[in-house]
Amino acid sequence: MLKTLLDLFIGFGRATLLGYGGGPAIVPLYEHEAVDIYRWVTQEEFGQVLAFSNALPGPVATKITMLIGYKVAGWLGAAVALIAVAIPVFIILIGFFAFLEKFKDSPFIKGMVAGIRPVVFVMLAMLAWDFAKYAFVPKNTGPLNWLPFGIAAAYFILVHYLNLSPLLGVVASLIIGGILLR
Repeated sequence: MLKTLLDLFIGFGRATLLGYGGGPAIVPLYEHEAVDIYRWVTQEEFGQVLAFSNALPGPVATKITMLIGYKVAGWLGAAVALIAVAIPVFIILIGFFAFLEKFKDSPFIKGMVAGIRPVVFVMLAMLAWDFAKYAFVPKNTGPLNWLPFGIAAAYFILVHYLNLSPLLGVVASLIIGGILLR
């Protein structure tokens, strides 16, 4: 059990330290640790955890790691996973903020930020590509097999173009899925 808890701390801590760009950008790193390196969950299970985590309020990184930590080692695993995500970020954030305040006008720092943006974009695109195979799988072969794509298209249009609250879109998607995608 101690080795499992240590692995949770190392795996999620390492991914957290290597991640840049916020919760969604770090998800592929968590997936790599949980699926490829430690095999705590399958890729399909990770997709389910990701979907469930995005349906709940709060930062996606903490929810993903806590759910996997709980699956692997119960409440203690969830706590260790949360600590692995929160403590490194807290320490780095304080140090990084002090550094940026001191050198915020430096052309080198501005260049660093501009250089990392395309990488964060690619990480998000890779996550979307990997997740698409779970998001758009029809649950049946009947007349509603197009529904996952329809839900995604409706959500995009309503939220992006008609300014519907993303929260209402998520709630509506949960209800529609619960009724029609059983």
